[in-house]
Amino acid sequence: MDLKNVSTKALVEELVSREAVEKTAIEPYEEYSITIGKEKINDAGPVVILRIWD
Repeated sequence: MDLKNVSTKALVEELVSREAVEKTAIEPYEEYSITIGKEKINDAGPVVILRIWD
């Protein structure tokens, strides 16, 4: 299946509908921080973060 012509919006909507996916939406100008091991990301929204454990 070739997914390169499928929009990002459609891909995200499909992933979010699945059981092993958690969506976190950060509003415009809302600050967030993600730490993974020694790497830390500090930024501000808007952003959608998908946590996928499947």
